[in-house]
Amino acid sequence: MNHLSKRLGLNGNLAWHDIYSFTDPDLLAFIPRPALALLVIIPLTPAWHEQRLAEDKERTEYTKSGDEDPVIWFKQTIGNACGSIGLTHCLLNGEASKYIEPGSTLDQIHKNALPKKQRERAWVLEDSLEFEKAHAEAFLLGETAQPTLREEEHLGQHFVAYIKGKDGHLWELEGSRKGPLDRGLLKDDEDVLSPAAVERGIGGLMKLESEKGGDLRFSAIALAESFE
Repeated sequence: MNHLSKRLGLNGNLAWHDIYSFTDPDLLAFIPRPALALLVIIPLTPAWHEQRLAEDKERTEYTKSGDEDPVIWFKQTIGNACGSIGLTHCLLNGEASKYIEPGSTLDQIHKNALPKKQRERAWVLEDSLEFEKAHAEAFLLGETAQPTLREEEHLGQHFVAYIKGKDGHLWELEGSRKGPLDRGLLKDDEDVLSPAAVERGIGGLMKLESEKGGDLRFSAIALAESFE
């Protein structure tokens, strides 16, 4: 993710850090604060799937754009790219967006996508050759073979981004939902790893899975100041 972020246009002042605990102060101390974004990969368990359906049932498709949009959110229309789209959600929102190099791929995507409605906004990513190249290059650095389309249907893994928006709210961003999810206002001194943010975000899912006896295998990284 660090390679992909830099390739897309994030400057060297920020980097991704592995999260080993959301509650242990000693382990959290390894991550510089404030943490500007949180990216989690989670298995789509029956309990979470049921919760997602119930939450989205009464929601309409997201239609905001431009200055009325508290966050920039992309509907995922590209296969095998949920990680790249989750990364894009983290980098183009909140304080992280200030660390994007002018003229970079992310800068151009942001300028082109912001004024558009969701269908046209998704096309911005689809039509970006540089975004596609960066995604392909990052994939080749991994150790896992690319799944076939049939295998991909059964993986059930979702990337979810959590960011603190320009309105001070915690936002949950995932391209397969009906739109961004407002998880509530955070205090000025609270970031995405603060107890309140964790409780309203990934912590709520962890609690759900614990109560249901579900699958707690997930991985999380936080975007914060670089050690370099």
